[in-house]
Amino acid sequence: MSSFKKTMKIAGGPEIPEHEISFTFSRSAGPGGQNVNKVSTRVTLRFDVAASPSLSGAEKRRIRERLATRMNRDGVMRVVSSRHRTQAMNRAAALERFAALLEEALRPEKTRRPTRPHPGAREKRLAAKRRRSRIKEARGRVRGEE
Repeated sequence: MSSFKKTMKIAGGPEIPEHEISFTFSRSAGPGGQNVNKVSTRVTLRFDVAASPSLSGAEKRRIRERLATRMNRDGVMRVVSSRHRTQAMNRAAALERFAALLEEALRPEKTRRPTRPHPGAREKRLAAKRRRSRIKEARGRVRGEE
């Protein structure tokens, strides 16, 4: 039924076993017609980052820093989905979003290589400053006959 089997492989990261992820279901405010009042289609995925043996200390730290708004004080990450009409589709959507969030959080940042403006750009900037200076200088008092 779900695309999530026994483990979930995070691109560029670890494999998360199924038993480390928990789901709770509740009534959804999303689409569903009359079912919305009767069927619990909203899915809340919970993943305890702090207690996960699948993640290294550095991975846990990076996830805590980058996904702080999705975590509670105990280090439990929450992903909610209520976009679809069925529980199974919302569960799959929550897992997909969870994988995408972890992949993004664990992706290493690109290092910035310092660059310099080329001589033409530097000269153009200085010429513009000189032009502006002359314009402002011309606004001064008129000197002449007194």
